[in-house]
Amino acid sequence: MYALQMDAPAPDASTTRVIRTEQPSPGPGQVAIDVGYAGVNFMDVMTRRGDPGYAPTGWPLVPGLEVAGTVRSLGPGVSGLTVGDRVATLVAGGGFAQVAVADARLVAPVPDGLDLSIAAAAPLMLSTAVLLLRDAAQLRPGERLFMHAASGGVGSVVPQVAQVLGSGVRVGTVARAASIDTALAAGWDQILPQDTDLRAAALTASADGGFDVILDPTGTTALDIDLDLAAPGARIVLFGNATGTAPAPLPPFARLLGGNLGLIGFSMSALRQTRPSRVADALSTALAMLAGGQVHPPITIVESLEHVGDIHDLLANRAGTGKYVVRLDDTPAA
Repeated sequence: MYALQMDAPAPDASTTRVIRTEQPSPGPGQVAIDVGYAGVNFMDVMTRRGDPGYAPTGWPLVPGLEVAGTVRSLGPGVSGLTVGDRVATLVAGGGFAQVAVADARLVAPVPDGLDLSIAAAAPLMLSTAVLLLRDAAQLRPGERLFMHAASGGVGSVVPQVAQVLGSGVRVGTVARAASIDTALAAGWDQILPQDTDLRAAALTASADGGFDVILDPTGTTALDIDLDLAAPGARIVLFGNATGTAPAPLPPFARLLGGNLGLIGFSMSALRQTRPSRVADALSTALAMLAGGQVHPPITIVESLEHVGDIHDLLANRAGTGKYVVRLDDTPAA
């Protein structure tokens, strides 16, 4: 089969190539999937750079964290799935290949009528948005939402999921002015360039009351801003470290206590390992939202594995918008 391989850590696609390799076989509790489409994510870039917490235990590796396709074979002990079923799932790696192996507990059926190219956006991107808003932040109807990096994959669906949950005003930031229109089209009420005075502009956008939920994928680099924008009782959710820098010290306890503030860490990778049932539930919810037309992620289809390295470079340079999925179903895996 064909797969995408990263040979060594690199800041660009210079060590990324397409290879021919053996198909993986499912072990106990696992499922092998003929991949139709695989999602491209910024976490791939962090793995490629060798960022702390995202670096693999060894090189080379086949990256890729979310796939949609059909069940090829079942490992021992798997029930409830049948060869040929259309499914989507989150994988620990190896998603950029014609055949991928997944934990059966994380596999969800793709609803009838939902194209696999759209379903491939659900396992990591859309499921993360559901878990961030519904579970981690516990967004309530009418609450105000603020998010950094609002034009990326997760950012492109967060405002739509928030709207389904009944949120109030939704405000996001972008690194490039060219991304403003795309982010607004995704459902944000207002988009602020990161090079502006975020504190003043964001507080104005919130009607000077601050925000009830703040989502921050940048690590701790913007935490001081987050705290300044937090309304009493707000929840700040840190769900990544896009800058790759060492985390800064957390705020003093007195500041959290005085504002009744919640500072919450979220890791999809850790949750996948420790609470797979919660991830599977979020994936089923995400797929139902897609099938029901409640969310409409902006998806760009990448036509072959050869171009995935270029998309990773685009994401690394903060120039990507929406969600990218790569097609893998043109060449037979056998």
